[in-house]
Amino acid sequence: MGDLRRIKKDLADLRRDPPALCSAGPTNDMNMFMWTGTIEGPDNSPYAGGVFHLDIGFPCYYPLRAPIVSFKTKIYHPQIDGNGSIRLGILKAQWNPSLTIAKVLLSICSMLTDPSPDDPLVPDIARLYKTDRRRYEVTAQEWTRKYAT
Repeated sequence: MGDLRRIKKDLADLRRDPPALCSAGPTNDMNMFMWTGTIEGPDNSPYAGGVFHLDIGFPCYYPLRAPIVSFKTKIYHPQIDGNGSIRLGILKAQWNPSLTIAKVLLSICSMLTDPSPDDPLVPDIARLYKTDRRRYEVTAQEWTRKYAT
């Protein structure tokens, strides 16, 4: 399993200095390796007013390997697919053991205000983002009202 001391440190840091719009912690007291998280949709995004739930799992060799993070709440975004998988560099090849769960949550939150349509997980959504931003935003707002309340 991952380094329990590091996971507890990440949790203590989150409780002491929680990132804006984000929270996370163990799903239950029996398993420190499975967490749930939430991200409030940023005001300057089509996700404003929504609350998005995440699953966070700590793999073997954490923090040498990135945590496994996925959306439980449906979201319309070019870098998040229908299964909740997230395309974000720091969750894959750009992971660095100095990164914390707080930084991961902030990066995901930032991704909601500034998607990377040139590196999409869902090409159709990325194409709409690039060609008809207004329609993309309306659809993202509709999904937020429908699924993230």
